[in-house]
Amino acid sequence: MKVIAALSLIVTLAGCATPHANLTTEKDVDLNKYAGTWYEQARLPNRFQKQCVSDVQADYVLRPDSTLLVTNQCRTSDGSTEVAQGEGRLSTAANPRDPAILQVRFAPAWTSWLPFVWGDYWIMKLRDDYHYSLVGTPDRKYLWVLSRDKQADKDIVTELLDYAKSQGFPAEQVVRAGAH
Repeated sequence: MKVIAALSLIVTLAGCATPHANLTTEKDVDLNKYAGTWYEQARLPNRFQKQCVSDVQADYVLRPDSTLLVTNQCRTSDGSTEVAQGEGRLSTAANPRDPAILQVRFAPAWTSWLPFVWGDYWIMKLRDDYHYSLVGTPDRKYLWVLSRDKQADKDIVTELLDYAKSQGFPAEQVVRAGAH
């Protein structure tokens, strides 16, 4: 399996964790409820998911120290599965700490002291008791709609994308699952 940095968890040299920008996040996120498997329903195109054509999913395991083990995977055009493992944590830029404002990294653990290996992962909206999640970054470059089921309610996905647009995301550029 090839390793990728796919889906909602970002690491780019230029996209290091950003201080608070004017982006609304979900209140009172419970990471125990957020943990588990999520399926991508829509995303803004990005360079680290170009090879992903279907079956994009993320698995989050909450560890006792409140960090997250992150496993992203997707199916490529040749039918193979690419997998990336990383780590998530509460953002060091948020004061006070907020479980809706996370940072993730897919770089090796020994690089975790470098701020630029951590990318933003902000939970903007949750729906239907943690069955839908809207995730974005404060620079508005990355956006995902995730659901617990592979087949999501298209009306809820559209509602979440409309909300993202109201927050300044270029929602008209979003690619929906199955259209990659």
